[in-house]
Amino acid sequence: MAKRDEFERARARGQKRKADEPYAVGVRYDRRQQRVIVQLNTGLLVLFTPDMVEGLQDAKPRDLQEIEITPSGFGLHFPRVDADVYLPGLLAGQSGSNRWMAAKLGQRGGSVRSAAKTVAARANGKLGGRPRKNEAA
Repeated sequence: MAKRDEFERARARGQKRKADEPYAVGVRYDRRQQRVIVQLNTGLLVLFTPDMVEGLQDAKPRDLQEIEITPSGFGLHFPRVDADVYLPGLLAGQSGSNRWMAAKLGQRGGSVRSAAKTVAARANGKLGGRPRKNEAA
């Protein structure tokens, strides 16, 4: 009997959550815009590029044509690349694991040009630049 009670409590939590939070009612990949378009029950559309989301960054357009909405409406599944997107996390700005997001932010920060980076690069160049890699290794 405890399993049945646990199931009913989980079901009630799910129904309450669905009443309080937005969930997906439609989804498609727009090849022309290269965006995944999610229609929420609130009428809003959420668009994102696949390279923003962990697991979709290397997907080809043909891999993104098939998208499934989980029964709860809080998840999207891309069967061809076996990737899942948690919609509440995406709406909160979490588009992947913490490690993946930190790498993406570091990549973005490393490509930014600034006056300080230019000065540092010039100073490093005057000192002979980067040391050569050891060719014997």
